[in-house]
Amino acid sequence: MASLLLLLQGIEVAAEEGAVEGTWMDALRQATEAMEWTDDRISDGWRIQRKPGDEACRILDPRDESVFEGTHAACLETFARLTDKGTIPEVRGPTVILLHGLGEGRGSMQPLAAHLRKSQNATVVSFGYASPRTGIDDHARSLGRVIEGMPHAHPISFVGHSLGNIVVRRWMALADGRERGRLNRMVMLGAPNQGSELARMASRVWVLAALSNGAARELVVDWPAVAPTLAVPTCPFGIIAGGKGDDRGFSTLLEGDDDAIVKVTETQLEGSSDFLLVPVRHSLMMKDPTVQRATVSFLTHGHFPVPEQAPGKRAAPAQ
Repeated sequence: MASLLLLLQGIEVAAEEGAVEGTWMDALRQATEAMEWTDDRISDGWRIQRKPGDEACRILDPRDESVFEGTHAACLETFARLTDKGTIPEVRGPTVILLHGLGEGRGSMQPLAAHLRKSQNATVVSFGYASPRTGIDDHARSLGRVIEGMPHAHPISFVGHSLGNIVVRRWMALADGRERGRLNRMVMLGAPNQGSELARMASRVWVLAALSNGAARELVVDWPAVAPTLAVPTCPFGIIAGGKGDDRGFSTLLEGDDDAIVKVTETQLEGSSDFLLVPVRHSLMMKDPTVQRATVSFLTHGHFPVPEQAPGKRAAPAQ
């Protein structure tokens, strides 16, 4: 049941963002693939992807068409050869890495990625990972390989949505000082930094808990063990939460303000540089103009827009 819900969410996101053309079968195929493949190397829209759990590996071009399939070693060799020929340009200079949430794919980040490409003098990269197939630790290590494969990308900033922020925080805990020294800023969108009450509610339904796997299980069942393994970002970071600004929020299942999935209080993390509350639902944050402008502001200046430009801005509540 949990996997089916994730699949349906992926189809909805893919269709909403215009990432799929044609019939609903196309949407089903793309949503399924988004939850089966994880990026291992990214450069200028080209990427090596691995399928967790088996030896399958492939190279996708910027149109997301497979141009080579084989072993991981063969894909690395082919990717290097295409780079040496100039077919695949190397990523250099300021870089922004986007990470999607649970049960989603890179297509869910496309509206924000497009906005950042127009407004930032930086390379914008979307990291895709098979969120329900393996755990947070595996996703963080895959992110690490992508970063290692971009040695000339500097400085690096992150924009994460939901689970994507947890993946970054786990990578930061694993990364050495040299890699962390490449970081600039991070923007968190709807991040379950304190876990998820909705996930805890699901964990009390035994069939949902039993069927959950990968990162979904870690949010539903294993969060107390996961939380201590996450780093507080060592670079300046800002938090954008969705909510109505009242004590009800968008969900009737949750107490207090929320974005229909994550409570405002659950997004908070000690050490944040700025905090912004936006009246937007969890799944729609990436296409919201206020969120997009606020993300650009933080990546550029290290703070969100002043209240006159972004009503609802407030200092992060005390921890």
